Amino acid sequence: MSDVIIRKAVQKDCASMLELIKELAEYEKALHEVTVTLEEFIEDGFGPSPVWGAFVAEFEGEIVGISLYYDRYSTWKGRRLYLEDLVVTERLRGKQIGKKLFDATLEYGTSNNYNGMVFQVLNWNEPAINFYKKYSPKFDDEWLNVSIEFKN
Repeated sequence: MSDVIIRKAVQKDCASMLELIKELAEYEKALHEVTVTLEEFIEDGFGPSPVWGAFVAEFEGEIVGISLYYDRYSTWKGRRLYLEDLVVTERLRGKQIGKKLFDATLEYGTSNNYNGMVFQVLNWNEPAINFYKKYSPKFDDEWLNVSIEFKN
């Protein structure tokens, strides 16, 4: 799809981006876990202290994919880019849009002096695993994911 435009996200993209995030969460059977509001999402990406950046894929004036990332620091490796979400709307998957977004994110990391990129993929998500395998990643089955929720 040569008419897909990959560009940095801007604030007006946030509502569409959040819809894609919800689409991904539904695919992962965890829609109930999405609790961020549009206002929080906008503030966290475009407020005075942004914590995330993103690329969007635009097709025929519609945001159809996103690659959302943020800074991570490893005491062993230094600056790392963390890929939080890579999602393409279901109806357009398999058309190289995810590859274009992923490649743009890799280029961003390389050109901004990150020394690597890390991300997670669900062990049952075979299409995503097969996609990432094309990039010769290191899959790590030694570490467990851990999270703690804060009550605000």
